[in-house]
Amino acid sequence: MIPAAYAVLNMAAVTHNMQKVREYAPNSKIMAVIKANAYGHGALRLAHFLEEEVDGFAVARGDEGIRLRISGVQKRIVVLEGFTCAEELDKLLVYQLDAVVHSFAQLTIFETIIEQEKIAVWLKLDTGMNRLGFKAAELQGVYSRLLNCFVIKHPINLMTHLANADDKSDAMTDKQIALFNDTLAKLTPKLGSDNERSIANSAGILAWQQSLTHWVRPGIMLYGISPFADATGEQLGLKPIMSLHSRLIAVKPIAKGDTVGYGGSWVCEQDTLLGVVAIGYADGYPRYASTGTPVLVNGQRVSLVGRVSMDMITVDLGVQSNAKAGDAVTLWGDGLPVEEIALRANTIPYTLVCGVTQRVRQIEAI
Repeated sequence: MIPAAYAVLNMAAVTHNMQKVREYAPNSKIMAVIKANAYGHGALRLAHFLEEEVDGFAVARGDEGIRLRISGVQKRIVVLEGFTCAEELDKLLVYQLDAVVHSFAQLTIFETIIEQEKIAVWLKLDTGMNRLGFKAAELQGVYSRLLNCFVIKHPINLMTHLANADDKSDAMTDKQIALFNDTLAKLTPKLGSDNERSIANSAGILAWQQSLTHWVRPGIMLYGISPFADATGEQLGLKPIMSLHSRLIAVKPIAKGDTVGYGGSWVCEQDTLLGVVAIGYADGYPRYASTGTPVLVNGQRVSLVGRVSMDMITVDLGVQSNAKAGDAVTLWGDGLPVEEIALRANTIPYTLVCGVTQRVRQIEAI
């Protein structure tokens, strides 16, 4: 039985997008970012599919990395949020996960632990994101202390995170890259080629060549989605992995003046046919998608009308429509970029693919 709501994952698109990363960053190692269940695409699925194609993976939290290790992933795994206590650090050691070091609390824990196992670390410089990481003036002291920690593998790697790289006109990115490079150049003992560095996220890879270092960290572009507000992934030469689908479960005539849905927020301006689609915010379709948001019914664009409900949406099929219950509906996918839906819902495409819920069946297509 075809499920009411399902997502098709085009795995050939994964390979295509990886090739695009390599075209933009031919001299860099690739750390595929598969945090948040690979942005809703399935972390285990993506990790095993990509393991021979990438040099490592990045996750947000330790438990994400542990699940990958338990599933058999052998490649390097970097935990971007690091750890907050000695117990978490112990888990990273057991499962040989790299830790990002971004706080003095972590540094203190490192200095109290003597283990036979050692951990690889990425020292994070805060160049302007003002979230995680050490300020430039703090980095030398932290670096020196890390060099004396028994539990840390040498050499120490270094990273930062770009705050505004999705805006190609913003000078902030150039300032961040310059601060990163200038600060690292002043460290003693001097860094060598063995001290690997990472700056570029997806936007950095695509638009800021000067951010390409030893490692790049493709995230959203890996899934075929643009990090920029003024372009879709397809316009950048990427191929979306995920498409979201459902079906009509009812078609009914409504008259001019009729209201539709909770609150009667949409009033029919002329006699038409209404289609009811078996998908709603409980499936991850955005609750705040506005009237007029496009939906594909049998490959033809129609408009969402009324409020998005938990399990259903309604669309204006038009009085001449031949649509019937059971007909195919695409919420985003071929011919309807997820970036366009995000714009109509006043959000970003990241939230849409990450928000697809467990009751939506995922089907792989090669």
